[in-house]
Amino acid sequence: MSEERRIFEAFDCAPGLRLQAHEKVSQIHHDMLCQRLERIEEMMERLEKRLWLAVYGVAAAILAQAFQSILSVNP
Repeated sequence: MSEERRIFEAFDCAPGLRLQAHEKVSQIHHDMLCQRLERIEEMMERLEKRLWLAVYGVAAAILAQAFQSILSVNP
């Protein structure tokens, strides 16, 4: 009989269920936040590529204009 008293069945209690629900909600919130950060990082990478493309385009236009002025001076 003493062995039967030592073995208890697991049961769900209200504080345990609240803690479990809070952990689940926190995990979902964390996962969504990570996904949002990944999308922001991807958008920043695309923006950076566009920015460098614009910088190289401006530099190429300036060099082309300088090259054109050199060619027009010395025919």
